[in-house]
Amino acid sequence: MDIETVFDASYARVLERQVDGKGFFEAFYERFVAASPEVATKFRHTDMHRQQAMLKKSFYHLLTFYASSHADYYLDKVAISHNRRHLDIQPSLYDLWLETMVATLRDFDPAFSDAVELAWRLVMTPGIVYMKFHYERDTPVGEDDSA
Repeated sequence: MDIETVFDASYARVLERQVDGKGFFEAFYERFVAASPEVATKFRHTDMHRQQAMLKKSFYHLLTFYASSHADYYLDKVAISHNRRHLDIQPSLYDLWLETMVATLRDFDPAFSDAVELAWRLVMTPGIVYMKFHYERDTPVGEDDSA
């Protein structure tokens, strides 16, 4: 299975589809905010249209990180902004994020299968691990070489 090909095809399908009059990212965020009081609190004052646009942009960086194992400036910036001292996004919320993403995918991809789910999980997981790793750190890996 070519993971990137399966992911790319699925991603294209979900972007083309609406379910109950909603696009993929809108439906994802509605489900994610409803999944946990902590998530609802974190997004209470968020412009959700802007947030959806940022997530679309992030997908490119997550796929690049998956393919290259190299975090670019954007992913570094997001990881630091989400750490304990800034937005304080608890590491456990990333697991909920992924499960919510897969649940939304199941509704939006008419060709959903085990292979599609696995491709999404494999593509998203390195970025999630990167985000969790930076929860306690203020600088991207490699910028603080004092150890």
